[in-house]
Amino acid sequence: MIFTETPLKGAYIVDIEKIEDERGFFGRSFCEREFEKQGLEKGLVQANVSFNKKKGTLRGMHYQIAPYEETKLVRCTGGAIFDVIVDLREDSPTYKKWFGVELTAGNYRMLYVPRQFAHGYITLEDNSAVNYMVSQFYAPGSERGIKYDDPQFGIKWPVEVQVISEKDNSHSYFNQ
Repeated sequence: MIFTETPLKGAYIVDIEKIEDERGFFGRSFCEREFEKQGLEKGLVQANVSFNKKKGTLRGMHYQIAPYEETKLVRCTGGAIFDVIVDLREDSPTYKKWFGVELTAGNYRMLYVPRQFAHGYITLEDNSAVNYMVSQFYAPGSERGIKYDDPQFGIKWPVEVQVISEKDNSHSYFNQ
């Protein structure tokens, strides 16, 4: 596996190291030892899937508060998404900064999202599917969200929002 740190300390793009032959390729999408070697959280306890029918579907920006803060490993398994994270660690030099990366079914790229980061994405194609592994079990009382167009962050979404849930659209701006 190839780990590339993003501009937000502790968040990584994870690429599969492909072993190719005439059949195609083989590669690991998760290895506890390799995550541990990078100093990353390896205790992932739940896997989730999200399917999105329409291009321009936005999900986010989500996070969970203590004691249920979660690390995520996100991969697009169908179609394409623009995946976004925001650093919410008050003691971080990149506090309130965002980073986005295109994840597609064809690039096999993943995004490692540390605890105390908000996370969301917008679909770039119809029929996009996203798998993500998380380090905590879902705790509804600890779920939080931030408005996707919060001017404090200035996220540049690459396509216009076409579909968003009422819940996600009703999130308030950060610190409100």
